[in-house]
Amino acid sequence: MCFLCTSIHIAASIVVRSALRRRLPRVPASDDVVVALSAMDSVIGLVNRIQRACALLGDYGADNALPTLWDSLPTIVVVGGQVLSLSLSLLFCSSGKSSVLEGIVGRDFLPRGSGIVTRRPLVLQLYNTEQGQEDYAQFLHQENKKFTDFSLVRKEIQEETDRVTGRTKQISPLPINLSIFSPNVVNLTLIDLPGLTKVAVEGQPESIAQDIENMVRSYVEKPNCIILAITPANQDIATSDAIKLAREVDPAGERTFGVLTKLDLMDRGTNALDVLEGRSYRLQHPWVGIVNRSQADLNRNVDMLSARRREREFFATSLEYGHMASRMGSEYLAKLLSKQLEFVIKARIPGIMSLVNQSINELERELDHLGRPVAIDAGAQLYTILELCRAFDRIFKEHLDGGRPGGDRIYGVFDYQLPAALRKLPFDRHLSLQNVRKVVAEADGYQPHLIAPEQGYRRLIDGALNYFKGPAEASVDAVHFILKELVRKSIGETQELRRFPTLQADIAAAANEALERFRDDSKKTVLRMVDMESSYLTVDFFRRLPQEVEKGGSPTASSVDRYTEGNLRRIGSNVSAYILMVSQTLRNTIPKAVVYCQVWGAKQSLLDHFYAQAGKKEGRQLALLLDENPVLMERRQQCEKRLELYKSARDEIDSVLWA
Repeated sequence: MCFLCTSIHIAASIVVRSALRRRLPRVPASDDVVVALSAMDSVIGLVNRIQRACALLGDYGADNALPTLWDSLPTIVVVGGQVLSLSLSLLFCSSGKSSVLEGIVGRDFLPRGSGIVTRRPLVLQLYNTEQGQEDYAQFLHQENKKFTDFSLVRKEIQEETDRVTGRTKQISPLPINLSIFSPNVVNLTLIDLPGLTKVAVEGQPESIAQDIENMVRSYVEKPNCIILAITPANQDIATSDAIKLAREVDPAGERTFGVLTKLDLMDRGTNALDVLEGRSYRLQHPWVGIVNRSQADLNRNVDMLSARRREREFFATSLEYGHMASRMGSEYLAKLLSKQLEFVIKARIPGIMSLVNQSINELERELDHLGRPVAIDAGAQLYTILELCRAFDRIFKEHLDGGRPGGDRIYGVFDYQLPAALRKLPFDRHLSLQNVRKVVAEADGYQPHLIAPEQGYRRLIDGALNYFKGPAEASVDAVHFILKELVRKSIGETQELRRFPTLQADIAAAANEALERFRDDSKKTVLRMVDMESSYLTVDFFRRLPQEVEKGGSPTASSVDRYTEGNLRRIGSNVSAYILMVSQTLRNTIPKAVVYCQVWGAKQSLLDHFYAQAGKKEGRQLALLLDENPVLMERRQQCEKRLELYKSARDEIDSVLWA
C-alpha cells in the first residue's frame, strides 16, 4: 500500500472512532472512504477554511500558552531576500517575491516600493471559480466587502499593515488574510513573509534583520511547511539568503521548491541551466524558472495576463530553456505547488485529526478546571461561596491529617523544638551554689530556718518554673506559624478559588483571625499549666527525700550546718530533681494543650465566623465576593475561543471526509 493510501486509511479509522463517540451513523467501509477522499472537492479549501477560523479566533502560532492548530496545518511559505547594493545611494533590489505571487494570481495586488514592503505575513488563499465569473478579493478583517478593483486591494494591504505597525518600518507577526476568487487561479494557499535583509534602514530598529529572520524561521522550521525559496538568476546562488536558510532547516531538500526569477535579465552569453537542472544546488523537487515583469512593464501598467503570455513565449522561443519550457513559468509553478500542497495535506489529515481530538479533550479539561461562569442568583452565589470554602477546608485538613505535607511539622515542634528548648533552660545557673545560698538566705530573712529552708525551696522552685513559660509560649507561636502557612498553602492549592481573588483574600483573613483566637486561648492554657505547677507543689516528692538520704548513708543535716556547702548543694540537687519531674510533665501536657486549642480548633471551626457573616450578606455583597480574577477570566475566554476553533476544525474535516 502506498504512503498516501496508508495515510488515508488511518484517517478513515480516526473518523470511524470519532463517529462512534458522537453516535453518528455508521461510516462506509474503508475503500469507500478512500474513494470519498480522492473525490474531495478540495482539501486545500478545507485547510483554507480551518486557517481562516484560526485567524478569526486568534490562533496564528505566536502564542505558546494555548494549543495551536495553525502550526499543524500544511503551508507554502514564500521566502526571499532583499539584496543591498552600493552606488550613489543605497538601493534595495528584491528577489522578485511580489512578481512571483502576482504571476501566480494573475493580478497586480501587492504593495511595491523601496525597502521592506512586506511587514506582516500575508496569508494568500486562492480559490478556482467557474469560467466567466468575475475576479474578486476578500479580506478576513473586512469579510463582508468584495474588492473587484485590485488596486484597492494593494491599498488595503498597506493600510492594514500600518494599522498594526504604524507608519514605520516595523514588522509584526500578526497575519493579514486575503482570499482571491478567480477562474484564472488554482486552489492554493501561500504565506508571503518579509524579505530577509542584512541591514536596517531609517525608521527601523537595529535588530530588524534578526527579527525578520526569527519570524521566517518560525514558519520554515515546521516539518509541515513547504518552502518556496526565491532567488534572482542574476545573483550567485551561493549568496542567496533564501537558499541558505532553506539548507539549514531542510538539508535534504525534501520540503524546498527553488524558484529562479529574472531569467531574462542575465548577462548576455550566460544562462541558469546549472541551477535549473539541479547541478548547482540539488533539491528533491524541480527548480522552476520565472520571467518577471520589467520596470518598464510596470510603468506601462502591462496586465498580468499579457505578462504570462510574454513569459510563455520567452521559454518557448529560448535556445537555452526551450527544452524545459513546459516546466517553467508562473502557471506551471502554481499547478506544481497546488498538487504538492494537496498531497501533503492528505498525508497530514490523520495527524491533524489526532491533534484536534486531543486538544479538544485538553481544553475541555482546563475549562472544567477553570470553572464555568458564576450564576447571578443570590442563592446560587451563596452556595458557590460555601462550596469553595469547603474545598479549601478539605485541603487544609488533608495537610493536618497527613494526606498532604505540612502536618508533620507540628509534630516536629513537640518532638524536637520543645524538648530542645527545655534542655537549654538555664537551671545550672539558677541552682548554682552561689544562687542557692543567696535565695535561701534572702528567704530566711532575720530568722534563719530551723530544720529545712522551706521558703528557700519554694522561691527556688518558683524561679525555675518561670523559665518554662518561654518554651511553652514558643511552642504555641511555632504551631501558629505552621497553621498560618498551611492556610496560605491550602488557599493556593484550592484551584477553584484562584478565580476569585476577593473571596480568596476574605477566606484567608477569616482563617487567620480564627488562628489568632486559637493562639490566644492556647497561650493562656499553657501558661496556666505552668502557673498550676507553681501554685501547688507535689508534697510526696519532698517527703521521700529524707528517707532516700538516710538510705544513701548520709546523716540528716542539723541546724548548725544549714549554710554549709554540702547542705546547699543538696538543696540545689533536690530542687533540680523536682524541676526535672515537672519538665517531663510539661513536655507531655503542653503538646496536648496546643493540639486541643489550636489544631483541633482549626479543624473543627476555622471558618465558622466566616460562614455566619456570609449568611447575612445580600446579593450585591455576594457578587463582590465572587469578583473573578481578570487573568483567569481572560484565560477562560481564550480557551473557549480555542475550543470553538478545534470543534469547528473537527466539523470541517468530518464534512469533507463524509462528503
